[in-house]
Amino acid sequence: MATKENGTDGKKTGRVIDGPTNPMVTPLLNDLYQFTMAYAYWKADKQSERSVFDLYFRKNPFGGEYTIFAGLEECIKFLANFNLTDEEIDFVRDSLPGCEEAFCDYLRGLDCSDIEVYAISEGSVVFPKVPLLRIEGPVAVVQLLETPFLNLINYASLVATNAARHRFVAGKSKLLLEFGARRAQGPDGAISASKYCYLGGFDATRHVSVLLVNVAAGKLFGIPLRGTHSHAFVSSFMSLDEIVDKALRSSDGKSNCEDFVTLVQTCLSKIQNSSSLCGIFSETNKSELAAFTSYALAFPSAFLALVDTYDVMKSGIPNFCAVALALNELGYKAVGIRLDSGDLAYLSTEARKFFCAIERELNVPDFGKMIITASNDLNEETVDALNKQGHEVDAFGIGTNLVTCYAQAALGCVFKLVEINNQPRIKLSEDVTKVSIPCKKRTYRLFGKEGYPLVDIMTGENEPPPKVGERLLCRHPFNESKRAYVVPQRVEELLKCYWRGNADEAREELEPLKEIRNRCIKQLENMRPDHMRRLNPTPYKVSVSAKLYDFIHFLWLNEAPVGELH
Repeated sequence: MATKENGTDGKKTGRVIDGPTNPMVTPLLNDLYQFTMAYAYWKADKQSERSVFDLYFRKNPFGGEYTIFAGLEECIKFLANFNLTDEEIDFVRDSLPGCEEAFCDYLRGLDCSDIEVYAISEGSVVFPKVPLLRIEGPVAVVQLLETPFLNLINYASLVATNAARHRFVAGKSKLLLEFGARRAQGPDGAISASKYCYLGGFDATRHVSVLLVNVAAGKLFGIPLRGTHSHAFVSSFMSLDEIVDKALRSSDGKSNCEDFVTLVQTCLSKIQNSSSLCGIFSETNKSELAAFTSYALAFPSAFLALVDTYDVMKSGIPNFCAVALALNELGYKAVGIRLDSGDLAYLSTEARKFFCAIERELNVPDFGKMIITASNDLNEETVDALNKQGHEVDAFGIGTNLVTCYAQAALGCVFKLVEINNQPRIKLSEDVTKVSIPCKKRTYRLFGKEGYPLVDIMTGENEPPPKVGERLLCRHPFNESKRAYVVPQRVEELLKCYWRGNADEAREELEPLKEIRNRCIKQLENMRPDHMRRLNPTPYKVSVSAKLYDFIHFLWLNEAPVGELH
């Protein structure tokens, strides 16, 4: 979908917003029934009727009690560049039996200039039933936004929440690296995962060997990159004799080591002769030593080695230390190691002891603080288990379980009509969780004395907003016995205008990814601990005003057919 002049920027017209990151996000990224409904609306001359839809989800994922909202920026980019090409219109015509040419002319004139979108800020902590977006506009156009919006928000919010949960378990001090490119569902899944894992609290995107999609994510979104080598790189070497160019200039550029390989071998001999380390290993794998040496010659300032190709303690760690010591003599500082198999708690602890022994015996400052990264199919549970066992891991590389959201396949966002032509509408169901909350609403977050959010409350559009210090009755939307009075110490309105079509009115700016990430981290830190715990968290309260509660149940009774007994 080509970028075009669109929208406004406060009082400035002709603002240009780039198209969606994925060029496949066009109006044809849609279910057929959106076009069949648009055609039926058009045939009934209802296509321009003013409608209001809410996009929300019904249940928090992963057994938790919070969700991170993500994907808003991509939705706005889609809106700003919405148009159907002649080729796409021809395809729609061929897909709709008996489609009239006049409907194709209608499609050619469609854009989002008459659409308004109100949304919660991206990166916010959100809860079930509360609208993430409220979309207003001609009903036929809004229906054509449903599938793309759900597609852009469902996975984004799910994987951002998954990342936030991993961050919570790992703790603030640990480095979290997204390793999922090769296991993600295609290139778009990989790039989206990199973006939204960073939003959810991960520090960087990285892979066993840096793949194109990871680099692409770093370029597109400004996400920090981390890269090392794979087991294949280690096993591709046979001996130190394969290294032809052995020279390495010192970090300050003042001297040149003509034979770095010999320097590495000398350092290995020092380690072998160490009184406290001599019993741990004897002869290391020389092909592994060759691989480490070659990699250090290529990246002397960023040497991080994968040490489990042969044997971690008997070969990988000693070989890494030999190369790291050689680099140290030339003024460089190695980054650390990565463990990708075995008992990560035990191996990380033993590796740390090895590093500290070298620092102590060979008088190498900070050698004991070398970074230890762990990977190997990690997830929330394994990170939590490592924390309970005790370990020396500084960074976790998490891939498959993170980007595929293995613990839960989908968030389940829905897109429901709540008003048309100023008439509230409700969707009923025997399953009360699927009953929609009608009418155009405003949404507020109420904070208590300790600064934590207490409850989110929805009100009718024209109701007066909650006020600080004033007692307010908050009601469960459907359970009459669940109600509580709240005296808020702070009130925050959640829905803000992010798109007003071509109206010359101010709207919220799209924020840089880093600011969205900071919002996510800050809001999570401000949540009450019992809402955040991994097991058996306390549900966060979502409510409606007393007036809206009464209206919901009035409309429910009015719309539900009355049974008849015979």
